[in-house]
Amino acid sequence: MKTISISGSFTDFFSRNYIYIDKTETIYKLLKMQKKVFISRPRRFGKSVTLDTIGTLFEKGVAPYFKGTWIYDKWTEPTYPVLKISFLDYSVTDINEFKRRFIKDISTFAKKYNVEGYREDIETDGSLASLLYALKEHNQSIVFLIDEYDCQLVANIDNPNLYEKFREIIRRIYATFKTYNEAIKFLAVTGVTRLKDATIFSVGSDIVDISNKSAYSQLIGFTKEEIKTFYIDYLKLATAYENNVSVDNVTDTQINAMLDKIAYNYDGYCFDEDYEKKVFSTWSVNNFLQSILEKEKVHFGDYWFDNGGLPSILAKNIEKSKINLFDYLNKDHLIEVSRNSFLNPTSLLDIDNNVLLCQTGYLTLRSSLSSGDSIISLGFPNREVYDSLTQLMAIKALKKETSVNVDGKNILDEGNAKQIIDLFNTALNTVSYDKFPLNSESSVQGYICIYLKAAGAKVSAEVHSSKGRADLVIERLHRRIVIELKYADSDPLAKTKLNEAIEQIKNRDYGNVLPQKELIRIAAVYNADPHVRAIREYQQV
Repeated sequence: MKTISISGSFTDFFSRNYIYIDKTETIYKLLKMQKKVFISRPRRFGKSVTLDTIGTLFEKGVAPYFKGTWIYDKWTEPTYPVLKISFLDYSVTDINEFKRRFIKDISTFAKKYNVEGYREDIETDGSLASLLYALKEHNQSIVFLIDEYDCQLVANIDNPNLYEKFREIIRRIYATFKTYNEAIKFLAVTGVTRLKDATIFSVGSDIVDISNKSAYSQLIGFTKEEIKTFYIDYLKLATAYENNVSVDNVTDTQINAMLDKIAYNYDGYCFDEDYEKKVFSTWSVNNFLQSILEKEKVHFGDYWFDNGGLPSILAKNIEKSKINLFDYLNKDHLIEVSRNSFLNPTSLLDIDNNVLLCQTGYLTLRSSLSSGDSIISLGFPNREVYDSLTQLMAIKALKKETSVNVDGKNILDEGNAKQIIDLFNTALNTVSYDKFPLNSESSVQGYICIYLKAAGAKVSAEVHSSKGRADLVIERLHRRIVIELKYADSDPLAKTKLNEAIEQIKNRDYGNVLPQKELIRIAAVYNADPHVRAIREYQQV
């Protein structure tokens, strides 16, 4: 069984016999149709290895690295010098050190390829201009690849002065590329964010943004068909462990069921302007499949989020109450943003938070960009992102430790209905009414959800089934807790509402889904009377 690579180097796939998901047909189309491109994708999604693949193709040709790929017998271009720069390797705090490193990389390249007429300059754009001018004068051209162009900008969202200095350096670099167009065979720039103030779309206006172009929407990321084709041995192994059968006895139906589970956890990213094509997170899929060999069992971990965490700009905005956590508790809820704010963000300093969440991979497209509508819908891509993001946001929002343990006992795993409701009331008693006024069913539901998420529990709000929608579902290893919650402002109304909740659970059979677990279903009513303010009426159904 071939090894899965988490590497950013394309040549490793050949030299170490790693599995390579063949993207060369799309790369061929890109290189034939475009000359200068920009593409934004979340971190740990495969941008670097995509650039490295392009660089290897131009610098070394197809043999031997591309043997067995789609492009092997179709690529006829000669080789070109390739200059690849990753801003991740550059200083994010020292302007002079950033400039020194950039100029050094330009000069090293010029020396390596004996570029006649090159003169090192004290400025980044000066050295770059000298290199490109010298190449043009000798009818030479290069392939220029810039990875993570926005690294310095993202790092300085809390330092407007330094942010502006880095922005100006980046602006001059892209203006230089446009001035010396003849010396560029191909230019590709990647980053997490799409920002007008970085001037990729102004002074560098001949750079084509392909971030949401349908033709390239699956260039970075895995499709379900690619996973089934290239990772079939791993899928069979996972299916065998999951169904307790031998690898030789797994069925196509079982393999497809495993693929559906992987999709639920790691699929759902859409970068397609037509909202038709989706991809899986490469980092999550690779780590999940690799863990099967190590653990000898199936474990759907939160790999991508654990590696990336919450962007500092979002964490700060949560603390400043600029982000309302309640907006994200329903995983099926669509979040609307204006078309202009999505397509034309100007600066990280004032970008719409939901647009930033989308660019960084915590939300994704849920509607077409090509329809011309003034409003665009966003939503969570998958279970991994929903669970991890809302848990961390809950911790940030509450600013305190929460727990589901009482006297050494995990109430969600071992408690009865009364103990579970007592836990909820304890949580509700900690509410700051000026910040989280409990004045509706959704607010009570939301706060309980926030509290449990901050404690690390896997809880979902507004969970759909074939017969209806449960208010709260808490999934444990061996237990499923379903809460149907109502809101009342008096004792008489609370009793009426309790009966409504009981009938709702019975009629809609909430929680009776696969996989089967111990099922605890509780009808509960929050009494908002100022003398009560608690869940006093409840019944296990």
